Amino acid sequence: MTQTAPEARIVPLREEQIPELIRLAREIWFQHYRSIITVEQIEYMLAQRYHPDAIRAQLASGAAWWDTLMLNETMVAFTSYELGKHPQEMKLDKLYVRYDLRGRGYGSELIRHVQHQARLRGCRRLVLQVNKNNASAIEAYRRNGFEVIEAAKFDIGGGFEMDDFVMVKDVGTCEPA
Repeated sequence: MTQTAPEARIVPLREEQIPELIRLAREIWFQHYRSIITVEQIEYMLAQRYHPDAIRAQLASGAAWWDTLMLNETMVAFTSYELGKHPQEMKLDKLYVRYDLRGRGYGSELIRHVQHQARLRGCRRLVLQVNKNNASAIEAYRRNGFEVIEAAKFDIGGGFEMDDFVMVKDVGTCEPA
């Protein structure tokens, strides 16, 4: 029997997929962030950022988008992005790949997708925040053309803060996705 490569495609998140996305986010966060932040902060941030009503509101806003990367019919990665604080800026807010599939180019594929979406909306640069201790993500973003422009701490409530790097990438000069 010949084994074929799984079909990878990026599609917009559908409302009925929100529970699946939340399960995937929880799985990824607990596998990845336990060595970076406390379990209490993980739980707080998951509840804050992945509440079904919050996701629905973003989907309905017209200024934020959630897309999934599907292998065959299984959600294995996702991204969310929104118009930035500054004109011509898109914020790459979330980008997560199932832990056992990291290193296969799916994150880079999602970054190229978001770059294309940013250009379609007249944005010239992508901006993101990444935890200073998230070495693997920082390296992946650097490989994809992002550079650190500042270090910043953000109070996220609940007695927690994010200690992040802000990274940017010009998308005006990138090859079309």
